[in-house]
Amino acid sequence: MKFDKNMLALYAITDRKCIGDRGLEYSVEQALSGGATMIQLRDKEVDFDTLCKEADSLLKICQKYNAPLIINDNADVVIKTGADGVHLGQNDMELAKAREILGKDKIIGGSARTIELAKKAEQSIADYIGSGAVFGTLTKADAKYLGTENLKKICGAVGIPVVAIGGVSADNIPQLENCGISGIAVVSAIFGADNICSAAQKLRKLADSVIYGG
Repeated sequence: MKFDKNMLALYAITDRKCIGDRGLEYSVEQALSGGATMIQLRDKEVDFDTLCKEADSLLKICQKYNAPLIINDNADVVIKTGADGVHLGQNDMELAKAREILGKDKIIGGSARTIELAKKAEQSIADYIGSGAVFGTLTKADAKYLGTENLKKICGAVGIPVVAIGGVSADNIPQLENCGISGIAVVSAIFGADNICSAAQKLRKLADSVIYGG
């Protein structure tokens, strides 16, 4: 799938604890039906084969909504399943290596919480950067607080799209206005909601307002 920065508007990242008994496939389809524009499969509690099975099932759902499926941390799953791309943290495979392995047509994102790391990701031909934790986060205990001013500086320092991540919710999305972001990445704000579809609808409307104005 050809990358377009508009795909990043509402970037939903799966979390087993948030989803609970509702099921991965059901929860992802609810998020997409509500307006999520990209899905990242993040499941660190399962083995490679199980992760591939999850990716296979989610890929079919994502294709129905014309939304990319990104795999967290694991380029091998992308190769095995044909998922649309991979997102890599600072302790994962080098972005340049991932591009070499996956080729120019796969979507590659990287985490960067400093200008230096953001520029390095851009030089490694990443398609986008995820920067945070903007507001702190409950899903990553070791995530350091970034803040909106630092986020704005990162957005201004690179030419590739930047997604705000970390504690992003309906309550604080308006604070991201004028930061220069191309999207918001959310975990519990969608998958921890009682009604995933309704939560996605609300978040998408707020995200579009911040990203595109109006």
